[in-house]
Amino acid sequence: MSLLTIILSILLPPVAVALKHGLSTTLLINILLTLLGWIPGVIHALIVNK
Repeated sequence: MSLLTIILSILLPPVAVALKHGLSTTLLINILLTLLGWIPGVIHALIVNK
């Protein structure tokens, strides 16, 4: 995982997931988690982009 991906995963989780996986269900899940709370979105982005 690059430094840019880590920074994006922390600041803008859906953007980091979209760059790695494109438009997919993973992105939709991350958007929903980010809307529920920023921390779940960040955790999901870090795990998915591992």
